[in-house]
Amino acid sequence: MATEMQKRLQETIKDFSLPTFEEIPTVGLYLEQTSNFINSYLEELLGTKLTPSMISNYVKKNLIARPEKKLYSREQLAYLFFIALAKTVLPLDDLKLLVKVQQESYATEVAYRYFCEELKQTLTAVFEHK
Repeated sequence: MATEMQKRLQETIKDFSLPTFEEIPTVGLYLEQTSNFINSYLEELLGTKLTPSMISNYVKKNLIARPEKKLYSREQLAYLFFIALAKTVLPLDDLKLLVKVQQESYATEVAYRYFCEELKQTLTAVFEHK
């Protein structure tokens, strides 16, 4: 029998989806706004927040490009969704390599769409399996 926590998690997963690339703001967001935007989608799923200092650290480690005029672009937000979720299972050095391979293979918009589709399928397979 599923516990209350398991039931809540299953409900969260059932209703979970990342924003489409088109739903990510086209106007640049400042660091705090970026953190809030990402967390509005991921906090309930991850149980933790992506902090401004974590984002700054990803910039320092060259996982994402430096913001222009302190503003994070749609592409950088897409990368941050990937990083925030993938870092739970992969070390940052591996993420850096994956981002590099992605940049050589697909446009950010296409890669993000693939990532969202695969994430949804994986979550459904894992959490709706009876």
